[in-house]
Amino acid sequence: MWIQPRPPGSLFCSDSEGLLGETKTDNAFRRFVGPLQRHVYIILTLPIFFTAFTFFVDVFTLHITPCSDNIASNELHTVSVLQQSLTCHEANRFAHGQATYTTGLLLGSLIGGAVSDKYGKKLLLICCSAVLAVATLVVAFLPYVPVYLTARGISGVACCAIHICTYSLGRSWSLPKYRIWPPTLFSFIFSLGMMGLAAVAVLASGWMQFHLALVEQTQIFSACFLPESPRWLLLNKRMKTLEGYQNRSPENKHYLGLVRHNSNFANFTSPNILLHLFVMSYIGFASALTYYGICFSVGSFGVNIYLAQFFSGLSEAPSLLLPFLLKRWGRRPFSMGSLFLSGISCMLSLLVSKFCDLPALVMTLALMGKLCMQSTYCVSVLYGIELFPTVIRQKCVGLVSLCYRVACIINVVVTPDSGIRLPAMICYSSGPIIGAALCLLLPETSGIPLPDTVQDCEKQLRIKLSCCDNMSDLCCKLVCGTASDVKLISKRHAMTAFFSSACHLYHYIYI
Repeated sequence: MWIQPRPPGSLFCSDSEGLLGETKTDNAFRRFVGPLQRHVYIILTLPIFFTAFTFFVDVFTLHITPCSDNIASNELHTVSVLQQSLTCHEANRFAHGQATYTTGLLLGSLIGGAVSDKYGKKLLLICCSAVLAVATLVVAFLPYVPVYLTARGISGVACCAIHICTYSLGRSWSLPKYRIWPPTLFSFIFSLGMMGLAAVAVLASGWMQFHLALVEQTQIFSACFLPESPRWLLLNKRMKTLEGYQNRSPENKHYLGLVRHNSNFANFTSPNILLHLFVMSYIGFASALTYYGICFSVGSFGVNIYLAQFFSGLSEAPSLLLPFLLKRWGRRPFSMGSLFLSGISCMLSLLVSKFCDLPALVMTLALMGKLCMQSTYCVSVLYGIELFPTVIRQKCVGLVSLCYRVACIINVVVTPDSGIRLPAMICYSSGPIIGAALCLLLPETSGIPLPDTVQDCEKQLRIKLSCCDNMSDLCCKLVCGTASDVKLISKRHAMTAFFSSACHLYHYIYI
């Protein structure tokens, strides 16, 4: 263990608690948006915003082709390959762009984490941003099917690596109390990018103009001014660089500690780890299947495709309330509720589409389900980090991400024409509901330090249940007290005592 001496008046924070320390004199706002953190968040929003363009560019490529009926009537506001005189057969081959892109996402999830651990997240972010810009530029000037499909696969690898680096850097420079804010803010910026893509598609007058508008070099240069992850600097003994970050301002003079562990796949023999891995993998699979199934099929709702894409991004704006909801309800109850609501919304949209001719209502219900799945994904990013120990956390998160990307590929293969069929919609509704039931097998991790070892994961349930001891006197009054004592207990306290008693009962039976 490497621990730097702590001066008087400061609070040391280990890696299990977070990578930045806190001082008692700092107020909550300054601790959350310190100079260095604000600098990191602002720069990281650029790649998140522009990768949304790359994620959903196929929505317009697939729905508007030279064979579309509306090309002649709406030529000025159509993103198509009409200028290249492609045949209908050649144009329809562009539909495979989604499959190659999601395959690239899968490859990126397999290698992105390992490459970032070896060479640093900052360097990988700069390189992938440059590769993404070059791939988009090539597609703009060479609108041929082989070039397009190859560029989409490369873009998928680059986008996945960019997201791995941005989310990891955002969390690395966040205080423990505010770990949920980076994924929430980045998800909101991503939804803004989805709305921006609709505006670009409306304003672009052709294939070249559309793809040139997607090229953004600003994120490449801005990434050069990003600080590297403090965890990576400590592991690679870059102490001078780390001290330079700490000495930028008085607010950034926090001491960091890190415990170095050796990873071993023997840790996967723990029943709790395997159970958590199975549940989180299924939630990731169901989330990707529903989320991207709706995102890639916005043109099949029977409304204007540009408005559908705009409202698809706008529907995720309420996710900004996520940190406040998590603080009130916790990780597990919120995940269960969002998964269940997503399944119900998709089921209702299926029923409305079959028995009523109301495209706007169908789209509204589907986008409600999409919002719930987006919220679930934001929570699962944090939940997965808090469920797995440091010694195997990167491997577990990588396996969960693998299931997420596999669902993306399956979704594209099953619905290549971006139309929502009946079996697909049944999967979109039933998958989240099953995931909500599986969440009952997970422990609540809010307010608990990150586990460093498998033994810490075994104690997660016990740590959480110890918080219920403060209600012991209330439980006694509720269970063993007189009627007059029970009347003194408010309804809210009675429910708290009931769940506390249930927690203790579960603890004594299964632990």
